[in-house]
Amino acid sequence: MSKILVSYFSASGVTKEVASKIAEYTGSDLFEIEPVNKYTSEDLDWTNKQSRSSVEMSNLASRPEVKNKVSNLSDYDTILIGFPVWWDLAPTIINTFIEENNLENKKIYVFATSGGSSVINSFNTLKNTYSNLNFISARIFSGNVSNDDITSWIM
Repeated sequence: MSKILVSYFSASGVTKEVASKIAEYTGSDLFEIEPVNKYTSEDLDWTNKQSRSSVEMSNLASRPEVKNKVSNLSDYDTILIGFPVWWDLAPTIINTFIEENNLENKKIYVFATSGGSSVINSFNTLKNTYSNLNFISARIFSGNVSNDDITSWIM
């Protein structure tokens, strides 16, 4: 049986809720990809081109610092990475997480939360950026997640 780590970045709590449900249903460990500097509501104002999230997403080389590291990554063979979709992409803190952790030889599943965006561009961009990694599939959730959704996706 594979050991799964559900890692996630959540700016408003929606992705955290989905990640928690996935971890509970699969009996997986949970890891929050937490920024050193938490995002405020002003930081997340996508209508303000000077907001932190807008500035980060306009510079895809941006790598917000992550507060904690996964200490026992070698224990896992499957990694789920969750995030809210920003500008049709994964927030750049996801790149920080991927680059700071050796995910080679891991099966990687991506899940995202969004009120209306797709996860396809985020997933394809991550796959192309990190072509040495084994990205399996992606799933979008609007906040509601059932055990059937999880089973049909990763189990």
